[in-house]
Amino acid sequence: MAVSAPIVTGTDFIAVGTRDIAAAERFWGEMLGLPVRKRWGNMPAVEFDTGNLTIAVMQSDAFGLDFRPHTHPIALHVEDFEAAKAELESRGIEFMGQAIDSGVCLQQFFSDPDGNVVGIHHRYAPGG
Repeated sequence: MAVSAPIVTGTDFIAVGTRDIAAAERFWGEMLGLPVRKRWGNMPAVEFDTGNLTIAVMQSDAFGLDFRPHTHPIALHVEDFEAAKAELESRGIEFMGQAIDSGVCLQQFFSDPDGNVVGIHHRYAPGG
């Protein structure tokens, strides 16, 4: 039997909703320091580059969508967990709870102005 080629070969972007594209752009671009990859013409949406995944922030109502915050974290990779946390705190990021140490990684969560949950994540050991 012949093996067919995979249908899905990657992820082009993930979308995150916002109620205020200007506030979202300040958060994702300025506070997190993510570079803008592209804008969606005259539509209120901006793509941010994380290195291995594009995050498209879209003003929900402009696309006929109901806004609902994303409540499960988008884990952003950092090389130095403590340094990244300190820098983000200096930029006004307020972390939720304590850092989680799973035995292979450190992570801690925060949210954007719309309540979308984001986190910083650093894998320090193989596994998991």
